[in-house]
Amino acid sequence: MPLRPPAGFISAFYDPLKVPDAPTIGTATGGDAQASVEFTAPTNVGGSAITQYTAVSTPDGLFAQGSASPLTVTGLTNGTAYTFAVWALNTYGPSPYSAASGSVSPQAPRGLFAGGGNSNTIDYVTISTTGNATDFGDLNRSSGNSCNNLAAVSSTSRGVFGGGFGPVNLMDYVTISSAGNAQDFGDLTPARYDLGGCSSSTRGVFGGGWTDQWSNSISYITIASTGNSTTFGILLARTRWLAGCSSPTRGLFAGGENSSSVILNVIQYITIASTGNATDFGDLTSARSNLAGLSSSTRGVFGGGNGPSNIIDYVTIASTGNATDFGDLLSSTSSLAGTSSSVRGIFGGGAAPSATNVIQYITIASVGNATDFGDLTSARAELAACSNGHGGL
Repeated sequence: MPLRPPAGFISAFYDPLKVPDAPTIGTATGGDAQASVEFTAPTNVGGSAITQYTAVSTPDGLFAQGSASPLTVTGLTNGTAYTFAVWALNTYGPSPYSAASGSVSPQAPRGLFAGGGNSNTIDYVTISTTGNATDFGDLNRSSGNSCNNLAAVSSTSRGVFGGGFGPVNLMDYVTISSAGNAQDFGDLTPARYDLGGCSSSTRGVFGGGWTDQWSNSISYITIASTGNSTTFGILLARTRWLAGCSSPTRGLFAGGENSSSVILNVIQYITIASTGNATDFGDLTSARSNLAGLSSSTRGVFGGGNGPSNIIDYVTIASTGNATDFGDLLSSTSSLAGTSSSVRGIFGGGAAPSATNVIQYITIASVGNATDFGDLTSARAELAACSNGHGGL
């Protein structure tokens, strides 16, 4: 149990009239074997400043301590339901416990692969465990062209798939922790395909693509709230076949083909919370389109591309500059999809040069070649991927 003085605590300084009031509990959010617990400090801090807060889990009595909200409790068991309470400490003693939080169940990061090859199939993998993908459900559209060339964004709980061949303005969503068919989210404006996506924990951003011509449109959604997309800004140029990834604050779009049919090495960025136009970030190690992006909270990785290519390169998302060589894919592959946890990146599917079911992975913090992970439920290219543990969360 945490180092909380028990009821009846006595010390040279203890004074029950000068201890703080209980904090006000906020939201608990599950991660991989951990949870982030939000709270609000009490208005009455007692006879001296609060020096520490402690969040405690039920069951198991696991705890985290710190000076401010949120507190991250680690060592939790994935799949177990937990609630959390918080107490405060000042010189004169401990506050009462707050009320309990809502229940949350930590979960190992799950990656989803959707669409491609005229299929409306959604597969999932547990990112931390190698093995073949499992059927998740179907997109909210029939098998066919609209399932190709879409993009995905996600929060810790919800994945959203936008656009598709046609072009179409469809957006579908799923609850990542619960297998099942997708539901209608709203409309993407403008309708387009061959676009890229990036996201924070709250906002998904779709950039570029093809409408009736190359597009420079950037639009966004609030992932937790169904509805139509809103204009965000514009890319540096009209671009399709680009890839996206993100940190919690910054989204990147890389590569693609411009309106003169020139393959690009350009990387550009946006601040996800602030609408506006994209800004130059730097260059990929080589110009390519039809590539895939993924990220931890600090590093963006881009793999594959037209040719096809086996190149993997990376950038530090917080620092503008050119990409650096990371290693090689298992084989040269284009039109693949990328997803990630904060530790591991996964590339799935693609054309190598025909459609493939191969899933391969990298450790994002360590440069090196990709390793076999397993297989998708079917071979397909021009698919999209997302996760509940990527670097933008």
